[in-house]
Amino acid sequence: MALTYPKKIRICEVGPRDGMQNEKKMMTTEEKARYIEEIADAGFPVIEVGSFVSPKAVPQMANTDDVFRSIRQKEGVEYRALIANLRGVDRAIACGCKKVKLNVSASVAHNLANLNCTPAESVARFKECVEKAKENQIGISGSISMAFGSPWDKEIRIETVCRIIEAYMAVGIREISLSDASGMAYPSQVAAICHTVREKYPDVSWWLHFHNTRGLGIANILAGLSEGFTQFDTSFAGVGGCPFVPGAAGNVSSEDVVHMCAEMGIETGIDLDRLMEISHHVASFLGHPTDSYLLRAGKASDLIREVPTRQAKNHTQSK
Repeated sequence: MALTYPKKIRICEVGPRDGMQNEKKMMTTEEKARYIEEIADAGFPVIEVGSFVSPKAVPQMANTDDVFRSIRQKEGVEYRALIANLRGVDRAIACGCKKVKLNVSASVAHNLANLNCTPAESVARFKECVEKAKENQIGISGSISMAFGSPWDKEIRIETVCRIIEAYMAVGIREISLSDASGMAYPSQVAAICHTVREKYPDVSWWLHFHNTRGLGIANILAGLSEGFTQFDTSFAGVGGCPFVPGAAGNVSSEDVVHMCAEMGIETGIDLDRLMEISHHVASFLGHPTDSYLLRAGKASDLIREVPTRQAKNHTQSK
């Protein structure tokens, strides 16, 4: 049976937040603002600028407020930030951020150890965040990290994920991201979970967030596409990872995903050449290899143009 895929998708560039939060070398406010403006000009419809969390916990995000005050916000682009509590909403109001995202872990063991409550109970406490955000015309969404697997649990049951989804819906959140922060997801699992939640909760606007920790990020996105999901998080040059999960380094590379979509005829609205320039600069700034196939090999279309006709003919004859 032939698979069908959406004709158009939306991609959120999370490099300024999830990409940089795991890096020892930190960008200044001016550097972040410049990259974010270049990302918007490259055609990204959504950009995750940073997070309003404790600078002691994540020092790389300490200047998020100043970045929001510094950037030239392009019309039609959504600039969002991750928050942990009501204080995050207050900071968003103060610096001009118009979209925030809450997060909870799907790992019951992890949540109980850190917060002494279940994930669903954590979400119930977000109600005041939702109310204050809406009072101040700030959009708000929710994220479920480790929805596909966790180092702290034998397995993450779909019933657990559904309880969290329903808790988010109960406090008024209808935009939800399923995140593979631990890098444990695999395609058949992704397809099954996506199929279940899309059928069970048709009113939810879904996002998928995959890390490429074990090389399955692109395959997992393809599995999500096959189930009709159309919104995905990616990171320039494939940088990033969760600083709180052992070995969970490397988001799915933005340029790899945009290139795949271009080859498949799926519209993203993103200028791949401009994106690759940005990713090359980011990799150079960080000074270490990054998890991007396209930065290593280039676009397939470039390779076809560059192979001399005679060389291609000789290769064919030698087979």
